[in-house]
Amino acid sequence: MQPRDLSDHVAYEAGRGIEEVARELGRDPSEFVKLASNENPLGPSPAAAEAIREAASNVSSYPKSAHTDLTDAVADRWGVSPAQVWLANGGDGALDYLSRAMLEPGDDVLVPTPGFAYYGMSARFHHGDVREYALDREDEFTQTADTVLSEYEGERIVYLTSPHNPSGSTIELAEIERLADETDAETLVVVDEAYGEFAETDSALSLVEGRNGFDARDDIAVLRTFSKVYGLAGLRLGYAVVPAAWADAYARVNTPFAASELACRAGLAALEDGDHVERTVETVRKSRAAMREEIDAHVWESAGNFVLVDVGDATAVADAMQERGVIVRDCTSFGLPECIRITCGTEAETERAIETLSDVLATLDYEPEPEPEPEPESESESESKSESESEPEVADT
Repeated sequence: MQPRDLSDHVAYEAGRGIEEVARELGRDPSEFVKLASNENPLGPSPAAAEAIREAASNVSSYPKSAHTDLTDAVADRWGVSPAQVWLANGGDGALDYLSRAMLEPGDDVLVPTPGFAYYGMSARFHHGDVREYALDREDEFTQTADTVLSEYEGERIVYLTSPHNPSGSTIELAEIERLADETDAETLVVVDEAYGEFAETDSALSLVEGRNGFDARDDIAVLRTFSKVYGLAGLRLGYAVVPAAWADAYARVNTPFAASELACRAGLAALEDGDHVERTVETVRKSRAAMREEIDAHVWESAGNFVLVDVGDATAVADAMQERGVIVRDCTSFGLPECIRITCGTEAETERAIETLSDVLATLDYEPEPEPEPEPESESESESKSESESEPEVADT
């Protein structure tokens, strides 16, 4: 007996952990710092850790009350109805619920490349097919509606990641709105905002709910997670916020008690711990700035809790940094064999990563490529620009 044909499926390749690397190299785990998996540099919220301890004696019971309490708290956080909040076992679980709710066998989804492998994995698990649109490295991984529409062929789900992993780029809400306008009525645009708290941009929930000058829509859903800014990656807790028009589908597609008692109680406490969130975001912003300023290689501007760095040979550099005790992400698995991704760490971790990378690049005789210079404007372009600048400004509608 064999399972069904899984030849089209790919295995998810996670960042390597300290214990795994230490065992492989025969070293003490205390010698290493892990900056490979975009985890919270400050750890979990202290309030969440205390909630876990207090809830431990209740894990013999199913988490019905805790599940309801957290759903209500998230709904209150975003100003939506509780029915619109689809709690899940991590953001991956929320992706699975959307796949179950939307995909018929053979339906396509459209996903970014490079990007999060689980978008396509979830579709295939639910007998869907996967197509890709490319975010261009040479264009700084810029995200626009045109980029997606150039590959769109009526897919049932279109995935956006903002901030994007691994580049850190974002997409403007007006571009998301245009994409939703120009795709079919039965196409769902899913905006993955796992790193949203680190970005200085508004959530796509403005499009779902019709806020900040946008009309409410029933063809956009938003993903969020407790794994990043709240530091609860090990508990696997995430959610989708969906339009009210079809929110009742959750009862038909979710697993019983989709999030554990400990996860729900920790999530409730983390939502209330605004100080921890502020400290985390400030730590990340300082780390991002330091790496962009001090690394002698091209570092893409990022709105996430990580940066992408062009190092020439990702595997060689990642292996050499690992030998020196700093674990980073080799982005070859993302289709970027010249790049590594470094998670934003504490001040000390960030300094160590910068120093280690500098030492490795010097050892490997790496020479950074010169920054591309803007193309000179043609005479006609210059004249056109001058004419447009002389026109009166028109207020936004």
